[in-house]
Amino acid sequence: MWFREFFGVSKFSGFGSSLAMAFALAACGQGGQQQQAAPPPPVVTAITVQSAAVPNIIELPGRIEAVRTAEVRARTDGIVEARLYREGTDVAEGQPLFRIDQRDYRAQVTQAQATLARAQAARANAASIVCRYQPLVAERAVSAQEFDAAQSDLRQADASVADARAALARAQLQLSYTIVRAPIAGRVGRAQVTEGALVSATQATPLTQVDQMSPIYAVFTQSNAALTDLIRQARSGGLNLPDLSHITVRLTLEDGTEYGPTGQIDFAGQTVDPTTGSQQLRARFPNQNRMLLPGQFVRAHVNAGTIRNGISVPQRAVQLSNQAASVMVVDGAGTVQARPVTLGGQVGSNWVILSGLKPGEKVVTEGWQKVQPGQKVRVQAPGQQAGQQAQGGQPAAAR
Repeated sequence: MWFREFFGVSKFSGFGSSLAMAFALAACGQGGQQQQAAPPPPVVTAITVQSAAVPNIIELPGRIEAVRTAEVRARTDGIVEARLYREGTDVAEGQPLFRIDQRDYRAQVTQAQATLARAQAARANAASIVCRYQPLVAERAVSAQEFDAAQSDLRQADASVADARAALARAQLQLSYTIVRAPIAGRVGRAQVTEGALVSATQATPLTQVDQMSPIYAVFTQSNAALTDLIRQARSGGLNLPDLSHITVRLTLEDGTEYGPTGQIDFAGQTVDPTTGSQQLRARFPNQNRMLLPGQFVRAHVNAGTIRNGISVPQRAVQLSNQAASVMVVDGAGTVQARPVTLGGQVGSNWVILSGLKPGEKVVTEGWQKVQPGQKVRVQAPGQQAGQQAQGGQPAAAR
């Protein structure tokens, strides 16, 4: 071709070699740029786990129960004439709640009073005879047999008076049962009968219920195995467990809010439920504002002593899934691994770790969402900005 003749074959060969070398150098340059463009390890924030004394918080589900509950039932037969209270209000002990028809019982009281009066009259007559006979016996004007008979009549008259008094007291008691009163002070519930209803003492017809609302109980259960382990830790010295009366409890309501006043354990069951293998615990709480109601579901946070060499990590470092917990741990080579852990209670913004971590290990607190187990990471101290460099141009790491 014409350019071969113009440049010559040897020149063309040299030009081709130079062009090939240029292409090779360009390719090498692009490969180097690709290697330099490889993404750096992701930056995470981690803390070094340390052991310290931490509260031993045990979280348990429970129910609210009234300190005292009285079922108000009919103690006499009759027709309910009136309800004397307003449902759902506080009542004082002895306050009238219902009135039952009294006419029949008033008649029985009147009859018993008449019987008592008749017996007293007979007794007075018998006593006068004995008084008349007593001086005549010494003069032999009255035989000893007659005097003994008079004394016997007096004793029978005394017994009749006592029997009549008892019958009157019983009639008055039955009359008093027609006014149904609150057996205890507390919050009275809904009436279970209405005016005109027939109630029966033999069937103990339920009328209403009174619950003492303050103080109030929170009752919850814990497995016998967990309580046994708790006692074992206390005996081995790993747990500082106070007396039962000094164990405090805080409550979380169903909506997640925390109930303000703190309660104290006042009862621990000494038997194990054979169906569930659990024991019952009970705490007493003040309830002046009536926020806690009998039957209400709560979660109890029991402060069962202090773990002497416990471990806690921030809540944001813990991953929860399917009732299992895990954390991301950074090893000495800068590789993250998922570590399952056993959680205790919550102390402020931290989880107490019962098992799975050791002092000196590094736990990722921020950035674990963007890494996978087995991946290399760059660790920075808490509070340090991402990408901030320490002196000398090296990334700062938690120690």
